[in-house]
Amino acid sequence: MSPASQPPTWTITHLRHISLRCAAFDESVDYYAGPWGLRTLGDSDARTALLRATGAEHHVLELHRADRNGIDHISLGLADERAVDAAAVSVREAIARWDGGDERAAESPLGGTTAEGARLLSEPGALDRPGGGYGFRLADPEGRVVELSATVEAVPTLAADATPDKLAHVVLNTADIEALCAWWCEVLGFRVSDWSERQMVFLRCNADHHSIAFNRAEWASLNHVAYEVPSLDAYMASLGRLNRAGHTVGWGPGRHGPGNNAFGYFVDPAGTVPEITAEVQQVDEATWVPRTWPRIPELSDRWGTAGPPSPEMRQHMAGTPD
Repeated sequence: MSPASQPPTWTITHLRHISLRCAAFDESVDYYAGPWGLRTLGDSDARTALLRATGAEHHVLELHRADRNGIDHISLGLADERAVDAAAVSVREAIARWDGGDERAAESPLGGTTAEGARLLSEPGALDRPGGGYGFRLADPEGRVVELSATVEAVPTLAADATPDKLAHVVLNTADIEALCAWWCEVLGFRVSDWSERQMVFLRCNADHHSIAFNRAEWASLNHVAYEVPSLDAYMASLGRLNRAGHTVGWGPGRHGPGNNAFGYFVDPAGTVPEITAEVQQVDEATWVPRTWPRIPELSDRWGTAGPPSPEMRQHMAGTPD
């Protein structure tokens, strides 16, 4: 039995934003606030840019001026302050159980302990950051910073068009996919939607097929970040807008098997990979049974239009060791 066998009584509601350290800050701000279609918020300055989509989430992307690319933190939503407090208690207890001796520790590069990874970084409280809210931070076993928050300031929704309305998912490279998948499910309450053989696993926190996914790799890093547009027509218009601005799609257009979502992958000025996606599969929690998808062309791209990702795209998806 795993060290945290009971699911938490609180629930992560959605993916709020991704915060990235960016080695090409000015160029990347121009890219995401230009042809990518996000809007820069007034809280941005010379070192940090906050970019929103058309939905009510305060912002979906943070960029921080840095010497090298990397993840600053991943922000996840909770329903209210009571859920945040309950989550902090539950996460603290779950981390302690994991630290107490998982049988997988001897075989896992993660070590099965919190010595160099999982730990609480702060206690629940008011967040002194743009958008505010109430929350706390923790680190997962590979050291990624995760923020859980509620009561974050909303922004007025904008008219739906061919620009992203929300952050769809974040895919992370990991040195131990089985151990990290178990930790995110047992400590943070994610559920496995599907596997792509044993190379990728797709995790959900709501009806979307996946909000977080892990890819087996040599090191921990960012693989890509996906932004959802409201329709297939908006998806094609987004690809067209980027193409007219001189940014050709690096992989796509196509439709994945796991998640059934349309995809188009690009490379931003910093060398990281953003994805435009649409029509993400919705999961019926009562009836869904995870499957393992063979990694064959007919299932990686059900339309058969994209072909496999190029060696250059794979290199960018490998990311910078974080």
